[in-house]
Amino acid sequence: MSKSMNRMAGRPWKGLALIASLLAGAPAHATPVLVVDADSQQVLYQEDAGVPWYPASTTKLMTAFVAFEALRSGEVTLTTPVTMTRNATKQAFLESGLTFGRTMTLEDSLFATITASANDVAVALAETVAPDEASFVRRMNEAAVRLGLTGTHFSNANGLSDRNNYTTARDLAILGMEVDRLFPEYRRFFLASAVTIDGKEIKSNNLLLTRFSGTIGMKTGFLCASGRNIVGLATRNGKRVMVVILGATTERERNERSAQYLTQAFDGRLSSDKGSVQNLQNRTDVAPQDMRVRLCTDQSVAYEASRNALYPMGLPGNETYLRDQIPGQVHAISTRANENPADVPVPIRRPS
Repeated sequence: MSKSMNRMAGRPWKGLALIASLLAGAPAHATPVLVVDADSQQVLYQEDAGVPWYPASTTKLMTAFVAFEALRSGEVTLTTPVTMTRNATKQAFLESGLTFGRTMTLEDSLFATITASANDVAVALAETVAPDEASFVRRMNEAAVRLGLTGTHFSNANGLSDRNNYTTARDLAILGMEVDRLFPEYRRFFLASAVTIDGKEIKSNNLLLTRFSGTIGMKTGFLCASGRNIVGLATRNGKRVMVVILGATTERERNERSAQYLTQAFDGRLSSDKGSVQNLQNRTDVAPQDMRVRLCTDQSVAYEASRNALYPMGLPGNETYLRDQIPGQVHAISTRANENPADVPVPIRRPS
């Protein structure tokens, strides 16, 4: 226990409450959900929206936010080169196929980071906007404070597993809505359902983009520790709704439940008298659940069966909420060799 507690040093959870939480455990099926009217920011539905969770690749929403701020301030442009550094190519779970020195535009790096969820490109992007990834992560946390994300702390730019990388459904909803509100000119980065990188196709894991009409983003994520997360945004008949689901077991569960909540919200079946999302309280007395045992061990079969019984939507013989067939948008990325790959491109100075 002492080693575990030492790893938690510097985090906002109170010692006695945390020990009690670790000893008592959490309900097996308690995973956070939040549905918000994105225009009024009124909560339509929530379950444990303030409970801390590992964000996985939904972290990249803040990576995009900081990059968008840098674009707006003139530190970088959409044509600024982003080069794969040795640090970037050391990231785990790489699908991009990119090697040391390969270079793309910052615009393409945003598509690779958001649509393909490329962990290596996210780091290379961070190292382009800031002097190094650590400096970029400081900017992520500074932005989190400015946005009032009181239950969030980032430790990297891509969301790979780290106990100091945590958030809540409340904070992710606020972050997603602020990205959409403050940077409407960059909404296109969230609409692509796939990218090709030098001809290799990598599909987005957000099935809502091609199966739920009106979807306009935003980001999915998965780690064994986090389960399957989504920050989804959709619009119908002039109404915009944000849904956040954390800890789903399968992609089917995540996609179907997201579509179900969005459908209910658009149909007016979710209450709007629960107050503003900003008034939701983040839990500082508990630690994030670690889903590894349930999802990535020999216990996963039984756990998945229990979740299928809770959420059978989309299984054979059950109703599906993913009824639409929407043509996907594919963004093509071409890379080139950098003549001096050891050098990370340095952003231009911030205008005075």
